[in-house]
Amino acid sequence: MRVTVVRHHAEDSPGFIAAAFEARGAEITTYLFPEEGPLPAIDDADHLVVLGAIPSVYDDGPARGWIADELAWLRQADAAGVPVFGVCFGAQALCAALGGRVEPAARKEVGWTMIESFDPALIPPGPWLVFHEDHCLPSSRAKVLARNEIGVQAFTIGRHLAVQFHPEVDGAQLGLWLDAGGRAEAVRAGQDPDALLAETVAQEPASAARADTLVAAAILLARGSGQPAVLG
Repeated sequence: MRVTVVRHHAEDSPGFIAAAFEARGAEITTYLFPEEGPLPAIDDADHLVVLGAIPSVYDDGPARGWIADELAWLRQADAAGVPVFGVCFGAQALCAALGGRVEPAARKEVGWTMIESFDPALIPPGPWLVFHEDHCLPSSRAKVLARNEIGVQAFTIGRHLAVQFHPEVDGAQLGLWLDAGGRAEAVRAGQDPDALLAETVAQEPASAARADTLVAAAILLARGSGQPAVLG
């Protein structure tokens, strides 16, 4: 299996997600977009992974050009039948590209949170690390897999899986985020950055296991099996 990962910042890594795919024999290729040039060819991959980003999908500033390119690329992937696993911004991009909307959330979500999963075998209830300020309003094509008081936390559209949280992140990656400006964001969201980092490190073994379950679910959904039994 060939897995292409699109990341948007030098601090980002597929982390536990990549490890789970590699444990199933996948070959991982990563692209830093837009810094390293155009998005990769869709037909070079059996599965696509799109990670988070600082801009919002609806951003109309300097990032608008590459965001529009990425949305078009996701629509091409959907048309070609290539499954996508979207994480945070990646989930929002899938939502927007395939007929849904993305809006500012009632509050910024930063920290570790539990979610209400409608199929825990596919989407464990957590805890999951969240670090975002938008929420998804998926199209009628989508099936909601999980939510919390802020909104939808996981959904599927056809063969694609989208999650608002960050299953990929370990302590080292969160440390990079905090050093790159995330520390101030965490404080504004009412979090102690050092406590958040310590909790992330403590969660690493369980986080790896939860990410493994999620990747297994993504692969099942990509194959057209493992559809959630209960949806809300």
